[in-house]
Amino acid sequence: MPSKRTLPANDAALRLDNQLCFALYSASLAMTKLYKPLLEALQLTYPQYLVMLVLWETDGMSVSALGERLFLDSGTLTPLLKRMEASGLLHRQRSAQDERKVEVFLSPEGRALKAKAISIPACVVAASACPIPELMSLTGQIRNLRDQISAAHH
Repeated sequence: MPSKRTLPANDAALRLDNQLCFALYSASLAMTKLYKPLLEALQLTYPQYLVMLVLWETDGMSVSALGERLFLDSGTLTPLLKRMEASGLLHRQRSAQDERKVEVFLSPEGRALKAKAISIPACVVAASACPIPELMSLTGQIRNLRDQISAAHH
């Protein structure tokens, strides 16, 4: 049986706790667990909540613009929107200006859900136990990291 030993210094790059990807992944898992009961009260999944956040900002957005905003491809987004439409949160319709485009609009129920969701960000801030300026800075840093990685990948 192999004995426990300390890795040589050059192996530090391969330690799990030194991996940025694992820190982001495990933080994402923790965040999803935090959101789960908050969103169950609204009868939303996390991806549905993200769609609602975007539509509460800009109602009447095209499906392609919505996908770009959420970093989702149409194969993922279309079934999600169909389920949300079936549950009465939104409706989709062809653009009057360009029939190739499909636009997404909140239903009255979808607009009303915003009032029920308004407390969610405060719950997340409270659970984080971080000052709001620190959370805003961290969010900006993560967005910048995402953008840098995306630019390097393309």
